[in-house]
Amino acid sequence: MANAEHSGRPAGAFGATAVGATRARLHAARLGLWAVAAVLAVRQVAVVLSTPRGERLTDLETWVGQNGVLHVKGSLYDSTRFTGTPFGGLVLKPLTRAAEQALGWGWTFGSLLLVVALGLVAARALPEPVTRRASLLAAPVAISLLMLSLPVRNALWLGQTSILPVLLVLCGCFVARGERTSGVLIGVAAAFQPTVLLFAPLLWFTGRRRAALSTGLTFLACTLLAWAAMPHDSYTYWVHHMAGTGLGGKADDLANQSLHGALLRLGLSGPLEIGLFLALGAAVAVLGVRRAVRYARDGQLLLAVAITGCAAIAVSPTTWQHQLLWVLLAVVGRVGRRASDRLVWPVAVVLVMTLPARMMLPNMAALYPLRDNVVLLAALAAATVVPFLSRTSPYFYRPVPTEYAEQPPARWRRVPLVPFLRRVLTRPNLLLELLLIRVTYAAYQQVRLAATGGTNSGGRARAEAHGHQVLDIERFLHIDVEHWANHAVVKVDWLRNFFDFYYESFHFVVPLSVLALLYWRRPVDYRWARSALGFATLLALVGFWLYPLAPPRLMPHLGIIDTVHGVQDFSQPDYGTLTALTNQYAAMPSLHFGWSLWCGLVIAIVAPKWWMKALGLLHPLFTVSAIVATGNHWVLDAVGGAVVVVAGFALTYALQGPRGRMTSLPAAREEDAPRPREPERERAAGA
Repeated sequence: MANAEHSGRPAGAFGATAVGATRARLHAARLGLWAVAAVLAVRQVAVVLSTPRGERLTDLETWVGQNGVLHVKGSLYDSTRFTGTPFGGLVLKPLTRAAEQALGWGWTFGSLLLVVALGLVAARALPEPVTRRASLLAAPVAISLLMLSLPVRNALWLGQTSILPVLLVLCGCFVARGERTSGVLIGVAAAFQPTVLLFAPLLWFTGRRRAALSTGLTFLACTLLAWAAMPHDSYTYWVHHMAGTGLGGKADDLANQSLHGALLRLGLSGPLEIGLFLALGAAVAVLGVRRAVRYARDGQLLLAVAITGCAAIAVSPTTWQHQLLWVLLAVVGRVGRRASDRLVWPVAVVLVMTLPARMMLPNMAALYPLRDNVVLLAALAAATVVPFLSRTSPYFYRPVPTEYAEQPPARWRRVPLVPFLRRVLTRPNLLLELLLIRVTYAAYQQVRLAATGGTNSGGRARAEAHGHQVLDIERFLHIDVEHWANHAVVKVDWLRNFFDFYYESFHFVVPLSVLALLYWRRPVDYRWARSALGFATLLALVGFWLYPLAPPRLMPHLGIIDTVHGVQDFSQPDYGTLTALTNQYAAMPSLHFGWSLWCGLVIAIVAPKWWMKALGLLHPLFTVSAIVATGNHWVLDAVGGAVVVVAGFALTYALQGPRGRMTSLPAAREEDAPRPREPERERAAGA
């Protein structure tokens, strides 16, 4: 009776209920993640199998015969499409007796099974201790990331064996029992991908010398076996092409993400380039193996494998896109003392490995060296400079906690709808913010560019029809002032120049300036304002997609003068449709006015002085005047921009609640930092 509540129910029942609810949510999350992984797998298979013949599995075309049956005729390297080792060709040779269609299906589903096995092994290899939630959710998350990664997608599409060496290395390190078996598996992987031999020093210096010797002997045996069976191909690969250099395309191609390819793209050539490549490659190999040995001894063997693989990417003469899977494994490394900084490295790795480089960096000539070598730079960073935390660090398990602002009471009972999205007091990581802003804006450009409304001619006709609809509504409301405002401004040169300059210059400068000031002075308000801006932009993209609209300057017979772009030739049938830069028919809603209104409202809310608030509200007033006077938007476009901005603030309020009360950075407190553990506890944790 002493352990019972007043109602007569045992107190333990409440704890059991809470545990049961937690398990149910965890089970539901696990099923959802497995469903996502299954959908991604089905999508990848469908993309490969739906591609016409001759455009998929092109690296297997070496064996395509006249009657649709695969067979080896001549050398494997008669065509540069085959970039594997002679041992790889020897292993794949039995497949030449299969019919072409059967091989395509079998190869695709077999590669898919290898990806699933790779995800399962990688999830199993997480460093101890692993929470129950992480152990249950790691496998579907790993498989999903692999399915989304560019190396896996290219390997499935091209018909490459690059997934197999990574799986063999992981099996040798985490699954195989006994050093000899482990070395055999890694040696076979090296026979497929010679730079995997870099794992032999890792095994040797971590005390697994028998495994290191087995790796070298197995690689030598496999290579000699292939040489005995295919001497001409072996000579071509190892001597004529110098371990595959020159196969698969030009070495300076953007797809070659190795130090050799990067130096060639920088304009170096000849003995100077070769000497510099050998020197840099040796330095990266030595430094990468040393770091890998340190983390392996620290109990982070998966991270050590990833670091060694990243070093192998850099030192290989040619590293094509389907061979870059090692970089994705480096996502397991922990970087940063603050809890809010822990997302920077994994997010950067995932974005680099899943998105094209042009979405990561702007299309600027000064950034071409970075954009062209972004995966190589990520591999070099992981292998040489990224300060991954050691398990002996007090911040490995207990980073500096994130501080949250006090949640003000909301007007409605169920607000916020997502209570765990609390207002963070500390300033967000700048690198992560810039990365996410860039990727988000690139996605915004892609979606806006894709919103054609149909074919070129059909898109133009539909956009112009919508333009007549908007004009009819404005005439009914007596707000059709576009023609009058445009011609009134054209007659005054200084006013025309002012509005042209305002339209072209302030659209990006003012929002970025507001975000920068909020980031530096008011971190809590920065997160709130950024969320509202993101929601407004997302809603605007929906409007671009559903309602393509021609602006007044692109409406024939209206007599609108395009003051910004100059005189246009409406007789061109493709004018105004998609160009390489933007969609000319994305007028409704107007983000020119929407973003300016967002700036004005944010300044009016957070500015401490009345004149600052008034100055902020002048920006949307000048912007709406500029977009109408220059003929780039209808008045109703500005109304649409105002609607999406208000909706953005409303969604932010509904999901996260009112703004946080504290808007300044809290003073750093010494007691917030985690204290180092006792040596006994550290040794127990490492065990």
